[in-house]
Amino acid sequence: MTRLYMVRHGKAEAGFDVADPGLDPAGLAQAENAAKKLAPLGPLRIWTSPLKRAQETAKPLARAWKCEPSICEAVAEIPTPEGLSPKTRVPWLREFMGGTWRGADAKLVAWRDDVIRTLTSIASDTVIFSHFIAINVGVGHVISDDRVVLFAPDNCSVTIFEVDGKTLKLIERGDEAVTRVV
Repeated sequence: MTRLYMVRHGKAEAGFDVADPGLDPAGLAQAENAAKKLAPLGPLRIWTSPLKRAQETAKPLARAWKCEPSICEAVAEIPTPEGLSPKTRVPWLREFMGGTWRGADAKLVAWRDDVIRTLTSIASDTVIFSHFIAINVGVGHVISDDRVVLFAPDNCSVTIFEVDGKTLKLIERGDEAVTRVV
């Protein structure tokens, strides 16, 4: 069985009203701590979302393992629907996070399906630096729950899955925290 370690990015320097923030000082410290915890597992492959906060979270582990993370679009943040600015994204996201995938438009369902397809196709142990909703997609798929949000993975928490090429299995949910959409 292949193990997937999905790490939520560290604390961002800005909220969802900023398109692609990096990490704040607390987030940088969280990334260093996550690297210390994960370092004994590898070196393994490292994948990261293309967004700055995920890439910055991956850097300490990549440095420890002397490797270069691969960028994976499929584990990026949930896409913003067309016509929404970063400022108008916040109210949309608050509402969407309280709903189900049944209520989502076709582009968002396609994004969710791509996350699932990508995770189930990984063939070697991998650490994946990703985002709140993408991690929830994996958990929801495993437990057959259609809600967008099932738990609140804390910054730099690690959710562990196993995959056999077609089936995703949840081994351990990451630590939870209260996350506000700001």
